[in-house]
Amino acid sequence: MKILLFGKSGQVGWELQRSLLPLGELVALDSHSQELCGDFTRVDEIAETVRMVAPDVIVNAAAYTAVDKAESEPEHVRVINALAPAALASEAAKIGAWLIHYSTDYVFDGSGDRSWDETDSVGPLSVYGSTKLEGEDAIVGSGCSHLVFRTSWVFATRGENFAKKILRLAQERDRLTVVDDQVGAPTGADLLADITAHAVRMALPRREMAGIYHAVAAGETSWCGYARFVLSFAREAGIRLKTMPEDLVPVLSSAFPSPAKRPQNSRLSVKKLESTFGLKLPPWQTGVARMLTEILESHHDPA
Repeated sequence: MKILLFGKSGQVGWELQRSLLPLGELVALDSHSQELCGDFTRVDEIAETVRMVAPDVIVNAAAYTAVDKAESEPEHVRVINALAPAALASEAAKIGAWLIHYSTDYVFDGSGDRSWDETDSVGPLSVYGSTKLEGEDAIVGSGCSHLVFRTSWVFATRGENFAKKILRLAQERDRLTVVDDQVGAPTGADLLADITAHAVRMALPRREMAGIYHAVAAGETSWCGYARFVLSFAREAGIRLKTMPEDLVPVLSSAFPSPAKRPQNSRLSVKKLESTFGLKLPPWQTGVARMLTEILESHHDPA
């Protein structure tokens, strides 16, 4: 099996290099790759890369994810999140390749308090959400065999993330306010990568498994609940904190005005994914605890 991976340097792409390697020959690219084009602003060259590599599976972990900045450059975002994936889908359809793609809870309007199913009506609130939805629609409409994984609140040990920011601020400040009216499931990039590898292996000979799936860790929390878990874990690990878990101040999203509107309800049902692929997804706390262990082992408390 030959696999072509785009976005190898991102959070999910980095983990995918590990999880996909046992499946076959892996060609991994990012926007800086030289011999083959991995730059999603160059859509024609992306399509040419697919033709040159002629993979059995294309995995697209490239995306424009700066949600607030996206509001000020919608056309640029659309090229990366919609037009480039559409080109991948078109080429995949021509050569009979599978296309694996990642989407987001931002395709929904965030209303209500129940978990979103794959068949629920969409209604993005932002440029990011609308361009990701356009990318989804292009893939489904292309006729290529595809797995589109909608996920939320992705984190990884590598790079900056919410947990690292909370840890840093809690060591610097006596008081922290954190949004408490947005609910979702923090989901590890490593978990997404492992789900992908498992799904690719199962789906490759079974085209009927193609479709859109929700892929997030089990359970739910708010950003404030997430922060409380992070600080509780750090305190138990002996990290000196100025802001203790019980000192966090929950606030409404309106306390932090931003260019892009966030969905308040980011709950995603994983019943379809679990039943189709025979999986049991772990609680979000498991992945966050593992990440925190790695972070704290590599950055000992300077005090």
